[in-house]
Amino acid sequence: MKRSDLTGIGLFVLAAAAIFLLPRFISDFRAQQFAYVGIYFIALLGLNVLTGYTGQISLGHGAFMAIGGYTTAILVADHGWPELATIPVAGLVAGAAGVLFGIPATRLSGLYLALATFGIAIATPAVLKEYSGFTGGVVGKTLPLHDNDWLYYVDWTVALVLLALAWLLLSGRLGRAFRALRDSEVAAASSGIDLSAHKTAAFGVSAGYAGVAGSLLAITVAFVNPDTYPIKLSIFLVVGAVAAGLGSLWGLAFGAALIEFLPVHAQDISQTAPDVIFGAVLIAVMILLPAGVAPLIKRLVGGIPRSVTKES
Repeated sequence: MKRSDLTGIGLFVLAAAAIFLLPRFISDFRAQQFAYVGIYFIALLGLNVLTGYTGQISLGHGAFMAIGGYTTAILVADHGWPELATIPVAGLVAGAAGVLFGIPATRLSGLYLALATFGIAIATPAVLKEYSGFTGGVVGKTLPLHDNDWLYYVDWTVALVLLALAWLLLSGRLGRAFRALRDSEVAAASSGIDLSAHKTAAFGVSAGYAGVAGSLLAITVAFVNPDTYPIKLSIFLVVGAVAAGLGSLWGLAFGAALIEFLPVHAQDISQTAPDVIFGAVLIAVMILLPAGVAPLIKRLVGGIPRSVTKES
């Protein structure tokens, strides 16, 4: 095993230890907030596979989160499933939806793909309201309540497992194919890479991660309705991914924290115009860190595996 891989494993172990010790030093309310950070971290992992590693822009990942969340809610509320058992099912259902969308989407790229995915985000709340007999409509569905610490550990345990899986995936042949596709489709095709198959696979993996995140959000909130997965959620995920640094896994915790804490603190600073504060902070972040926070982390911590950096 290479030294860089050992360094990456060491960083993973340290991060996991810090995450599992954190609830001992923070309040119950903060534990709940950091549970949401874990959920957004998972969603950003998936979005980064698609956008950061294959170059496909998605503005509709909130819709895949909704698919995962409603899968869990329906199985729990209507069929009596244990919440934890529904998480992998939610990922599979959302992943299948991602594959179905990815097949025709392979003919699109750039802004056209972004607009197509944004159309999904716009249509999803209306579809959820329309089929009220199945989804509960505007009333939604209620799930059991759980202790904040329990939610925190469940969310972050799943997040760390999926981080390890993403690292293994992107370190292998499939990850190399994704990066080749991102850097040059012409060169990738000339090397024998099936562009359509790999783009569709990226959509499936990415949507599967989003579905797991949506499932955990439903369990954490203990309630779902169309407003649980608003259109702006898809925009926030893109913002978080860009701020984290596309094509790197190590800055995603920063992007997830930004999604959770920035809107809250913007509201505290300005009750009348929180979006102005939100926008100003984002502009400052992009000016100071145009490539996201990942390159800064790489400079501060030497030896991060090349398989998880954009330069790989």
